[in-house]
Amino acid sequence: MGFSLDRVVPWGRSHSEYLQMFALTPSDLQLNLLDCASGPASFNAEMTQQAYRVISCDPIYQFSAAEIHQRIQDTYPQIIQGVEANRDDYLWRGEICSPAQLGEVRMAAMSQFLADFPQGKTQGRYIAAELPNLPFGDRAFDLALCSHLLFSYSAQLSAAFHLEAVRELCRIAQQVRIFPLVTLSGEPSPHLAPILSHLEQQGYQCQILPVDYEFQRGGNQCLHIIAPRR
Repeated sequence: MGFSLDRVVPWGRSHSEYLQMFALTPSDLQLNLLDCASGPASFNAEMTQQAYRVISCDPIYQFSAAEIHQRIQDTYPQIIQGVEANRDDYLWRGEICSPAQLGEVRMAAMSQFLADFPQGKTQGRYIAAELPNLPFGDRAFDLALCSHLLFSYSAQLSAAFHLEAVRELCRIAQQVRIFPLVTLSGEPSPHLAPILSHLEQQGYQCQILPVDYEFQRGGNQCLHIIAPRR
């Protein structure tokens, strides 16, 4: 069965959130970057405006901007209702002090993505691809970023999938950063420890580092993986 847009709940984050989630430094931004499972985030659009180069990949990029926009409109109300019902699971501060403000920030990021997507797809900045099989060569990137997929969806995606996906990210990039490390319900992911053990046995350097970003309670750590020297 092919990938269906009906499976997706699009929810895009901004450039400033990426900087915080992944603790990206000015020198990191100069690297050859992959944003994996990026969805309708505005990171690529904003980076391109600043003359940086990012490749974003996600299976939703096989659809048109109009189709993605319609799916955002269809799912937005239920997302906000879900956040309202579970508002104690989140930290309300800074520019996001309420579910309504959260909606405004996310919609602004997704609108920026939608405006950039047609041109970016033509330019090869948005590529339709899905973990655990990505169409890139070994060490094609300096740094691969992946947010709100691995570990977040631990209940929905198996341990085997997680391991295969992380191994694929490590194949195509010298460094990998994954955020957050808790599940959608805020629990520590049961897949994290086995993956760390596997990677360390393979010679990878793994660090769990705190970041200056916490919206989901407990979601303030990022996994940094560095490939062994060849």
